[in-house]
Amino acid sequence: MLRTIRLNTTGEGHPFELPLLKNFEELELEAPVTFLVGENGSGKSTLLESLAIAAELIVVGGADLEEDPSLEGSRNLAKHLRLSWSKRTRRGFFMRAEDFFGFTQRVIRSQQEHKELAEGFKEDFDGHARDLAVGVARSQAEALSRYEELARSSHGEGFLHIFQERLRPQGLYLLDEPEAALSPMRQLSLLALIKDMATRGAQFVIATHSPIIMAYREAIIYSLDQHPIQSIPWKETEHVSFTRDFLARPENYLRHL
Repeated sequence: MLRTIRLNTTGEGHPFELPLLKNFEELELEAPVTFLVGENGSGKSTLLESLAIAAELIVVGGADLEEDPSLEGSRNLAKHLRLSWSKRTRRGFFMRAEDFFGFTQRVIRSQQEHKELAEGFKEDFDGHARDLAVGVARSQAEALSRYEELARSSHGEGFLHIFQERLRPQGLYLLDEPEAALSPMRQLSLLALIKDMATRGAQFVIATHSPIIMAYREAIIYSLDQHPIQSIPWKETEHVSFTRDFLARPENYLRHL
């Protein structure tokens, strides 16, 4: 498991002007599930992206971390991070909710391309070679068909399907706002998957705004609105207190719109 994230030295330019990094020395990851919470702009995504780069994780759905032009600042920060492990893992991935939508479109295009390949192979090959080539192309298209069905019918179901297919024991999973594609009930389904994998040695670091997601009992919640970063009980997070107050007295907020 990943145990500690340290910032040994500070750099120049973005993102080192963030208050989060001006007071950052180290972050202990003592639980299988860690949540990073805070307002937009607090640095949750930047820290998570930099951690993914430093840990050399693959990306599900998005551009490669070393090539994505939007991650120049995160790559800069990653150079200054020092990670300590109790056991180094090469399993796992990094996923941003917004990357999922591009991922599903690529799956649909890829399935169509394999169908077209199968038809082309019928004309290009004869005998056993044709049967083999067509069979391989068709099997690839069929393997992608489940993703296509889910992507066309429900983003939430497709999002969960990715986790069901790709989560493995002993892996490190960095998730940026996974609730964006999920209904409240599906968020509970995601928590069930996380709990199952956590009991089998997987580790999760999740940036979230969802009171449902961050309610996972055994998790440590770090508030990035506090400098230096502090752990905070679920009930005391701003997300929970605001949601509770709003649901109890929505008119107090809506009348000001």
